Amino acid sequence: MDLDVALGLPPNRVLVVGAGKSGLGVARFCARRGAQVTVTDRLGADSLKEAIADPALRGVEWELCGHHEASFCGADLIVVSPGVPDLPELRAARARGVRVTGEIELAARFIEAPIVAVTGTNGKSTVTALCGEIAKQTGRPTFAGGNLGTPLIECVGTEAASARGIVVVELSSFQLETCERLHPRAAALLNLTPDHLDRYADLEAYGAAKLRIGQKMDRSDALVVNADDGWLPKAVARALPHARVLHYALAPRAGLSAFVDESELVLRREGGDFRFPASELQLIGRHNQSNALAAILLMSESGLCTDDQLARGLRAFSPLPHRMQLVGERRGVRFYDDSKATNVDSVVAGLDGFPTPYALIAGGRDKGGSYDPMVRAIRAGACRAVVLIGEAADRIADALGDAAPLERARTLEEAVARASARVSSGEAVVLSPACSSYDMFENYQHRGRAFVAAVEALPR
Repeated sequence: MDLDVALGLPPNRVLVVGAGKSGLGVARFCARRGAQVTVTDRLGADSLKEAIADPALRGVEWELCGHHEASFCGADLIVVSPGVPDLPELRAARARGVRVTGEIELAARFIEAPIVAVTGTNGKSTVTALCGEIAKQTGRPTFAGGNLGTPLIECVGTEAASARGIVVVELSSFQLETCERLHPRAAALLNLTPDHLDRYADLEAYGAAKLRIGQKMDRSDALVVNADDGWLPKAVARALPHARVLHYALAPRAGLSAFVDESELVLRREGGDFRFPASELQLIGRHNQSNALAAILLMSESGLCTDDQLARGLRAFSPLPHRMQLVGERRGVRFYDDSKATNVDSVVAGLDGFPTPYALIAGGRDKGGSYDPMVRAIRAGACRAVVLIGEAADRIADALGDAAPLERARTLEEAVARASARVSSGEAVVLSPACSSYDMFENYQHRGRAFVAAVEALPR
């Protein structure tokens, strides 16, 4: 399919705003289809040497170290990368009638496969990857990506994008802002907690962006909604009355399509319930049982897998890196890397239902929220000690009070040693920081790798 056919206009001149993975993928895609492509970014040429040298981007023009309104207003199509703010140049282009879209919307128009879409504040990547694992069990060509890692535009032209494939895509609120005709066969709204409030006026505005995932869905599709979330069910009922909504929760109650019943994950349906032992999941924590329920509903109620394929995928799936991932064992003590838990809600979710006593390593760069929910989770569990690192150590210590024994560590290596001394065989050490990593590390992945290295350096 040509760009002009897909978009209903002749995009001879395409301006790509943002030179990240998504933007560069769009630039390659449009250039292959004969468009005149310009990439604009605030970064300079020194920061984008590798992209500029990419043979697939030969012929692309680069507008760097800032943006020029003339380029925006002179384009036939503008493709905005996720996270790019509402620039004055974009407003000027829209006023001139220039079409503005995003990578997800552009890519989806070239995909024939059924799309399973996942959004929410926390748990998106785990649910997306779990659905991808279940999809693989069907034997159909499968793509799992989007905000998770590989841009959706990279799927176009592959077997997974054909009618015989399955596409699973994680979507951020930023990506959903530019979606107009995206029509998933199944979509999930996992949860909504305050995030990105530097971009959105309030929780309602942030939630409105998330709700765009279901704007084109109808009664033939499956919109999966977490009934344990205090905001989502009512918001979905108001905003998406045309959708077929399936609710799930961690405890049985009327009106649910899926729930946890003692030690089993249950999918309720007229033809007979699907039941899966929670003990057979490799995922830790009650929040991951909730994530598994979402994946079960998405893949089963979309008609994309059999019960046997569903069960095989659930058994086969391992935690994603840095998301409550078991990374080592020393003297009977298990070490879990949850470095991706960069906010308090993520930490609370991971500690809720943690199966053994544990020592927690927390801290980093403070993000300005309250630590009270984390304190309550620590008091409710079997926390042997909390070892604090980074800039936020004092603030977290003040919040914790006497909730658990406290220690300080200057480095993550020292924290691992101190935490492991606080627990016994059969117990655990958990890195779940509740903070960003930028005071001591490049990103949460770097922090997670440092944790693994510190664990490996412990005496065996």
